Amino acid sequence: MRLFRTLAATTVAFSAALLGGSQALAVEAAPQASAPAAVAAPGADYTGIAALSNCSGSLVRYAESLATDPALILTNGHCYEGGMPSPGQVIVNRSSSRSFTLLRPSSSNAGTVRANRVLYATMTKTDVSLYRLTESYAAIKNRLNVTPLTLAKQAPAAGAGMAVVSGYWKRIYTCSVQSTIPELREAGWVMKSSIKYRQPGCQTIGGTSGSPIVSTSTGEVIGVNNTGNEDGGRCTMNNPCEVDAAGNITVDQGAAYGQQTWWLYTCLTATRTLDLNKSGCQLARPAIR
Repeated sequence: MRLFRTLAATTVAFSAALLGGSQALAVEAAPQASAPAAVAAPGADYTGIAALSNCSGSLVRYAESLATDPALILTNGHCYEGGMPSPGQVIVNRSSSRSFTLLRPSSSNAGTVRANRVLYATMTKTDVSLYRLTESYAAIKNRLNVTPLTLAKQAPAAGAGMAVVSGYWKRIYTCSVQSTIPELREAGWVMKSSIKYRQPGCQTIGGTSGSPIVSTSTGEVIGVNNTGNEDGGRCTMNNPCEVDAAGNITVDQGAAYGQQTWWLYTCLTATRTLDLNKSGCQLARPAIR
């Protein structure tokens, strides 16, 4: 999991972030006075990006969301403030008072927002936490001048350009989608249809967990960054393994992965709430007791 873990990891990762800073600085440079204002390409700035205490995240909306709807924050299930959900555990509609720092496109801090609910959190099938905030999109835009990213309605195709935008490190990684992995196993967790990144370019590190995977063609969120194989281990913590349709296991040291987010739409109601009992809903449900 790409969770921030130790001081030593922080030192190494911070050095790496500094070395990689030229990319972010390049897109933030002021245009020449005689030239029209430059428009950043999708995924090239920090629009809609959030920083958590231990992870990254993003301010997101559905394609159908209204400006008056309560705003949403997307991050990983393993970034949930109550600890990593156990395999098979699904958290639904639980009270929360977690705060998030929203960033400006330039990466400077815009201000803080607060959640009142965890609408959904799990590490089963995917690795997602979705928080409901105390303010609407319109209120956040008015107060902080921050706009959300839109969740894509479909899975990304192999070869699609993508950016992993980390609010924790204020660093942008760019590459493309290599493939969709039928099953990814890490310790006791199993994730389905995981997005594998084509390297080099997206060698994500601890603290990038929960970063949105942004399409560099549409600007939509096509997934959420969550893990990578660090040491070449086989299906262990921080060393996920790939399982193909025939059940064959492959280990790819250095590989990095994200998880599907379009499944949220399969459970979405006409009032833009999640109904896990909706016909066709592909998100994991809480176990029946």
